[in-house]
Amino acid sequence: MPHAWSHGSFYWNELMTRDAERARKFYGGTIGWTFEAMKMPDGTYWVAMIGDTPVGGLFPLSSPQFDGVPESWMSYLAVDDVDARVKKAQAAGATLMRPIFDVPGVGRIAILKEPGGAGIGWMTPAKS
Repeated sequence: MPHAWSHGSFYWNELMTRDAERARKFYGGTIGWTFEAMKMPDGTYWVAMIGDTPVGGLFPLSSPQFDGVPESWMSYLAVDDVDARVKKAQAAGATLMRPIFDVPGVGRIAILKEPGGAGIGWMTPAKS
């Protein structure tokens, strides 16, 4: 996922799906994406590629913690300091959906519900 980023810009998008095979077939056949597997504790994360460039991901909604979560696209904004920015977001009415977490080689990530109810990911990308 490493690419240039600036604070406040959209950085990554992923489809949260219960059927990654269906999504891979659809986006591979219609857009031309190829996919690389990345093992996770609860399944396989699929990185969507155009040539050698990562362009998005498929996140498996296979864990029980995601029961009731609809399939949807999740966007992530790059932020300079996710911990400090989440404190500001909470003071402004956002809800942290789960504890902030780290993905080695990817970055530090927060999943928020902003005051209007929309879900959004914020992340401080790992240094490359």
